[in-house]
Formats: sequence, structure tokens, C-alpha cells
Amino acid sequence: MTFMEERYELVCERLKEIEKQPEVKEKYQDYFKRVAAFQVLLMDSYEKLKQGFMTRASLDEIRSMNKALYEDILGGKYEESYANPVVACGKLGMEMGRLLSFLYTEIRSAIPFLFEDMLEELVIRMELFVEVYNSFAYAEEENGAEPTVEDIQDILYWFVSDYSETETAWRTWTQLDPAYDFATKLVMESDFSDVRYLYQYGEYVSEDTEKLASYMNTLPDEKIKLMADTYSEGYRIGFVKGNKDLSKKQVVEVRYILGMERMVKAAISNFAAMGLKPTAFRSSNSIFYKSGARKLGYYGAIPNKQYEYDHKDDLALFLDKKLVNRKLEVLRQAYEENKEMAALYAGPAVIEEFGDVPFAPTAKKEACTLSEEQQKLSAEYRGASTDIVYEYIDGEQRSFTIIAFPVPQIGDKFSEIFDETIKINTLDYLAYEKMQATIIDTLDKAKYVEIKGMNGNKTDLHVELFPLNNPEKETCFENCVADVNIPVGEVFTSPVLEGTNGILHVSRVFLNELEYQNLEMTFEDGKIKQYTCTNFETEEENQAYIKANVLYHYDSLPIGEFAIGTNTTAYMTAKKYDIGNRFPILIAEKTGPHFAVGDTCYSRSEDVKVYNENGKEIVARDNSVSLLRKTDPSKAYFGCHTDITIPYDELGSIIAYDREGNAYPIIENGRFVLAGCEGLNEAFDR
Repeated sequence: MTFMEERYELVCERLKEIEKQPEVKEKYQDYFKRVAAFQVLLMDSYEKLKQGFMTRASLDEIRSMNKALYEDILGGKYEESYANPVVACGKLGMEMGRLLSFLYTEIRSAIPFLFEDMLEELVIRMELFVEVYNSFAYAEEENGAEPTVEDIQDILYWFVSDYSETETAWRTWTQLDPAYDFATKLVMESDFSDVRYLYQYGEYVSEDTEKLASYMNTLPDEKIKLMADTYSEGYRIGFVKGNKDLSKKQVVEVRYILGMERMVKAAISNFAAMGLKPTAFRSSNSIFYKSGARKLGYYGAIPNKQYEYDHKDDLALFLDKKLVNRKLEVLRQAYEENKEMAALYAGPAVIEEFGDVPFAPTAKKEACTLSEEQQKLSAEYRGASTDIVYEYIDGEQRSFTIIAFPVPQIGDKFSEIFDETIKINTLDYLAYEKMQATIIDTLDKAKYVEIKGMNGNKTDLHVELFPLNNPEKETCFENCVADVNIPVGEVFTSPVLEGTNGILHVSRVFLNELEYQNLEMTFEDGKIKQYTCTNFETEEENQAYIKANVLYHYDSLPIGEFAIGTNTTAYMTAKKYDIGNRFPILIAEKTGPHFAVGDTCYSRSEDVKVYNENGKEIVARDNSVSLLRKTDPSKAYFGCHTDITIPYDELGSIIAYDREGNAYPIIENGRFVLAGCEGLNEAFDR
């Protein structure tokens, strides 16, 4: 028996004792009994898995195990669960409730580790629980009291700090080294006709997840090949257009949703032909890995989005300068230990989903929130950690691609919408390239562009453009066809910040799966000066929501991109099936003009020369903020880039103006009016 197995046996015995009779004050007995019982369930599940349960059990038996592991946060059960901070704080007090709700959540994050036979990950969380329990039991035994909030916070703080090193090393290794092949083996070796393979990940598997996998299994080989080829070829073209040498790389990071394995398998074969081996790491809800409400890595169905939202800022329980320094220290150490693989890392190839029921979160006072000082520390960590990553993964030598497909939750016409999405992702890029070149030629004459809304949209923006020294050989805008951002359909630039002023308004938009109603931002010299929305009753709540999830706790962000989306086919597909509010940013950004706040599209590769198909160099790759990399690098980047799109039916006009004041209308009343772009209106007319 190994040392870890001995620790496991000991902690298991202790947990069974706690489940039977927790010797703590009555106020806490239910919490410790129920959370101990959940860990006994983990133990039982782990023993079943070691005995080959996944290969011999029926589909119904496997479904039952999966449901049991996630049941406590599903539907109405969440309203009674200690994972819900409202419940924990209501029964245990605000401060102690937050801490103990976090503890239960961190224990729950260990579920997938059972399936990877990562015993240590399970043991350290169980031991943490027992340590916290012992603190309560000892206080009760000694003087009938209870530990202080500071006592429990201290235990949890040092768990987070002490294990940061091993956890960060693990995550970094799984991202960079194909030797970590848990998910890759499932993709390459599974029988997709038997949906039991989905449950081997340890992720939550919903009825929709099974439906997606089953649907993918019905598609003919040629359609799967078309999907995979579009995805992998977009990745390759990204290196070509970015003037980057893919032959120097060996690793591609594959991100996907469960159910898409058949396409992923075909794509991995395509990547192999390019000389690339895949890595695939799990998106986790552990305190060590979570990144706000975003998903990074592969993942299954989300059992409860409100649960994830409630705990997205749990780090507020511990975040201080010491912890930031610790996290940065271990991140650098992890990359130093993996620097050879980091140099061979080509970047992520991402398959996104869309079609889930729109989620508008409920703000809870019981949920953790970052203080003003912690917001600054969070922003500081975000910038410094990104700097470290790019020291080892050269931004000028890496690329990416993103493609999206619908999930069955989108509705009864799922298969129709799926087919339409394939068409959208494989539109004739040559036709778009020609019409977009016409738009770019017009914009290159301009000093600035005015964008105005209609039908209640209050947008009124003046966007300054980069001046061209040699218009015969230079351009401001990139002609974006189907490469890194699939599907085809936009021209974009990094605008000049100074002189870019006005209001950006969208009546309804979804950013990173969160809904914003009447999102409004005011810009002064290209930077956010004011912001609001109407999601919540108070202005304070609305601003806090935007600051946390769009500004990522920065006080302000610059406009990193101005673009004109041209994919009217995607726009009309959204209208036809009434799914505009379910499109991911990836497709939505192509259905109207959009503005990204944060870094530019050329972040950390500004000095790499990029050309359009006509041979003109795209020279608007910088702005006055990104140029700070040459004098004060800590202020040049933000590690975020969020696109906000104005749909055509809220778009009054886009008009370019040259230095003499001549006007060049591009869009009026939501339609393209520029000569040579009539084809972009055909989808409207159909």
C-alpha cells in the first residue's frame, strides 16, 4: 500500500465517523453530516470505478451514478444545498457560511478526479474537510464554543496557498504536454455508438449531451470531414496569414464540449498531418483553476449556471498581496519546468457551443465579491500572469482558431440549425473576400467613421482611424475570411484611441454566456469612462456586474477593435429560427459592427507583419496603450478582449469621412449601400 493509499484509508474512516455522529455544536451538525455523506458517496463511487464499473454497468446504472454525484446542485435541490451560499449563510451565519459553502464547493470539484484515478486530489480535499471539522469538534469539546471565522479562514487560506504549486504545475503540464492523454484516449479509442463513453470523463452528462453525441453519430463521414477540415484548416491558415512558421511547433491544444468527439477525432488526424500532437485539459471549478464565469478546456453539461456564478469569486475569501505573489511565483516555476514544451506549443483550437437557454444570473449578497483592493489585485494578477505565460509561449509565434456549433437545447429544429451552422461555417470566402476588400478600400480613404443606432439604439460613436503613409501598400483593416475566427465575415482594425468618443449601446447582448440588458458604455479618447445596464434594480449592482464580467475588475479598458461584420447569412439564420440571443460572440460579431474592449486583435504580436490577400500590409496593429509595451509593459495589456455587437436591425448608419469631410456611406438603415457590396443584402432579401 502506498503512502497516499494509507492517507486515503485513514481519512475515509474519519469521514464515516463524522457522517454518523458529528460532535460539533448543533448549529453545524447538519452541515458536517451532509458534506461527510457526500464524500462517502465519492468513496463508494471511486471503489466502483476501480472495480471496472464503467465497462460492466448498464447505461441506466451509469446514468444513476452520474446523477447522484451532481444531484445536490441540480434544479430545486440547489435551493436546499450547502453549495448554495444563501442556504449556507442562512443557517451558519454570513461569514462562516461563505467559508463552509466554499469548502463544500471545493470538495465537489474533485468529482472528475475519481475517473482519472487521481487519488491525491481527492485525499487533500477530504483531509481539508476533516481539519476544518476537527477545529469545530475541538472547540466544542474544550469549552462548548466554536472556532472563530479567522480560524477557519486561516485553514482554508493555507490550503489554497500551499497547494498552489502542485496544482499550477499540473494544469500547466496538462496544457502543454501531449503525454497527458486522458481525454485524447477517450476521443481516439471510444466506440461513439455507445454513449456510455461520455460518462468516463466524470463530467456532468445531461440528456442534451447524449443527444448531441447520438446526433453526431448519424452524420455521414463526408459531413464530419467537412466540419473537421474547416476547423483544422482555419488553424493552419491562421499561421499563414499571421506570417508564422507552424513547422516549428509540435503541440495543438484542443478545447471542445462533450458530444463532439467524432469531429474532434477527425480533426486530430488532420493536425497529425501538420505535425501536431494534441493536448486537452479539463475545465475545472476548483479554486485553483477557475477563471471567473469562463470555461477553458473541455467540459460536459453545466449542471447549474447559477451555482457556478455564485462561486466565481470565491477567491475573495483569501485574495491578498501575499497570495498573488505566491500564485505568480508558482506559475513562473511551472512554465520554467515545462519551457521546452511551451516553446513547441502552437496555440488553442477551440470548438464552442451555443443554443443553451439564455442565462441571466441572480446577484446574491451571500455570494463572495472582491473588495475594491482585491479587484486591483485581481487585475494585477491577470496582467502579470499573462506576461509570464507569454515569456514562455511567444505570442508572435502562436495562433488559434475558434468554431461553434449548436447543442440540442436550442430547440426542436436542432438538426436544421446544425446544418445551417455548417453552411455558415463554410460560406464561399472568396466572394466575401472581394466584397470586404471593397469596404476596406473605402475605409482606407477615411480619417474617421461615425456609427449611429436606430430603433431605440442610442449608439453614437466617432471612431478615429490610423493614418496611412502609403495607401498603395498599406491598409488599416484586416480582411477576415474563415481562418482563426470561423465563420467568414468581418473587416477589423485597431482604432486610434485619441479622438474616439461617444456612446455604444445594445438593447440585449450575451457576453461569455451572461446576458446584458441595455448595455451602455461611454468612451472618451477610446477608453471606457462610464458604463451601465438594466439587469438589476440598482445602478450599483449593474455597474458591479459589468466591472466584474466585462472589465474584469479594471477601472477602465480601451477599445481594442472596431469591426464591421458582413455575415448577413448568419444574421438571417438567427432571425429565421429566433436564435439571435443564443449565438456565441464568435458568430454574433459577424452580424453587425462590433467593438472589442480590452487588448487589440494583435495583442503581443504587434511587431509581426500581417498582410491581406491583395498584398497590402495591415499597419493598424497598435494603439497608444499597447505601445506602452516599449516603455512600461505592465500597462500595455489586460488579458481580455470582449466583442460587443450592434445587430443590423438596431444599426442606423456607418459612414466614413475623409479629411476633406467627404462622406462614404457603407450601411444605412441596416443595409449595405456601398457599390460592390450588393451581394451582402441578398440574405436580407431572401
